[in-house]
Amino acid sequence: MIFDIKKFENINVKTEVLSGLTVALALVPEAVAFALIANVAPLVGLYAAFIVCLITSVFGGRPGMISGATGALAVVMVALVNKHGVDYLFATVVLMGIIQVAVGLLKLGKFIRLVPQPVIYGFVNGLAIVIGSAQFAQFKTTTPDGGVEWLSSTPLGIMLSLVVLTMVIIKFLPRLTKAIPSSLAALLVVSGIVIFFKLDTRTVGDLASIKGGLPDFSIPNVPFNFETLKIIFPYSLILAGIGLIESLLTLTLVDEITETRGKGNKECVAQGVANITTGFFGGMGGCAMIGQSIINVSSGGRSRLSGIVAALSLLSFILFGSEYIERVPMGALVGLMFMVSIGTFEWGSFRIMNKIPKSDAIIIVAVTVLTVVFDLAIAVAIGVVIAALVFAWDNALRIRARKYVDDLGVKHYEIFGPLFFGSIATFQEKFEPSEDPLEVIVDFKESRVVDHSAIEALNQLTERYSKVGKKIRLKHLSHDCIKLLGKAGTMVEVNMYEDPEYTVVAGE
Repeated sequence: MIFDIKKFENINVKTEVLSGLTVALALVPEAVAFALIANVAPLVGLYAAFIVCLITSVFGGRPGMISGATGALAVVMVALVNKHGVDYLFATVVLMGIIQVAVGLLKLGKFIRLVPQPVIYGFVNGLAIVIGSAQFAQFKTTTPDGGVEWLSSTPLGIMLSLVVLTMVIIKFLPRLTKAIPSSLAALLVVSGIVIFFKLDTRTVGDLASIKGGLPDFSIPNVPFNFETLKIIFPYSLILAGIGLIESLLTLTLVDEITETRGKGNKECVAQGVANITTGFFGGMGGCAMIGQSIINVSSGGRSRLSGIVAALSLLSFILFGSEYIERVPMGALVGLMFMVSIGTFEWGSFRIMNKIPKSDAIIIVAVTVLTVVFDLAIAVAIGVVIAALVFAWDNALRIRARKYVDDLGVKHYEIFGPLFFGSIATFQEKFEPSEDPLEVIVDFKESRVVDHSAIEALNQLTERYSKVGKKIRLKHLSHDCIKLLGKAGTMVEVNMYEDPEYTVVAGE
């Protein structure tokens, strides 16, 4: 079931509604900005924000998480739009959604567990920096000759004053009252000041008009042939990957904040359905938004209701309230996003830097920098690779052997630590075929044979002893290993007694 009445009994409807309204106000300029980055009309971004937010809020695996049009996807989309046009973008988004649904149905969302904590810290810190640095664009203005320069004098003073006032209200209002989310109160107060005093400052309307009607259903106007698939598939695959990585990592972050657990595979399916839908209704697609999710959670939004309210409020802005929303000053929204950036950053990562392994500290810094310089997908991928290599190296050094000769003159090698591709060289160095007695037993009770490289190492070890006319037996190997050794045609002898029941590679 999507909705559970018992779960709704403890929901504070007022808080959820006000939180959703706050999110909707913050969604408007971001959706417009990301649409402009992708070189499409502002309404294409707004429709995507509405549809993706609504569907994922209703069907997603993480109540309280907000999804919509994002910059991580927009920077990939712009190349496709510039080269082939917006209809190819819509077709790409549909295929992107199909891929995401497939990932969810195949239950591949669980692989987000492979992302280690240092990578998550780096991702969060990098994204916080990206969110904060993106706001500085609002402190620039276009010159008469088409150039760009920083604000100065009175416009800069007004902008800074509005930003600081917004941040002060968000920070200190909760100490006085929690009757209204501090973010919403800040937006209302600062907007009221700008309107009442007729301050000359940049507003949402200066970005673009958000007035429009309901999105229309239409099939993307592209040829349905293999050539089209060749064009859109690479983009769809990249967008699907980026969208799922950002969504599942945001889900993990919201899990930690709310001390609850979302459902990754369910979220993958919901994200896919949302993107399929938005592709057919003229939207640019989207994924989870860490900034808006933090706004929602920090404002008290914990259930699906806040996301639904955010989506419906955004639609009402487009249909009926555009003239009012366009008067919201950008200074208020910049102040809000600065507070989101500050709240998103894992400041605790600084405190633990000297308490964790150097490799983990390097990963945190590397992923942070890569997220800022490149994008989320590249940063996370490289972070996971670095973590995997460090793990492999550490385990490669842990393999060791205890040696002794029993009363019968048989030499025993008791192996400790995993045997895999990274440790086979060290493993081979433990043995001395020319010096050992005629019979040798290798005991794997305290070890595990992990991969095919390890099995090949056992085969080579057997051949080394065979060449000098000596006999080697392996003890406490898994049955999988024994079968694979048999298929390899090796001369190794395996003792079956006391062998435990475990497999070479265990998975879910």
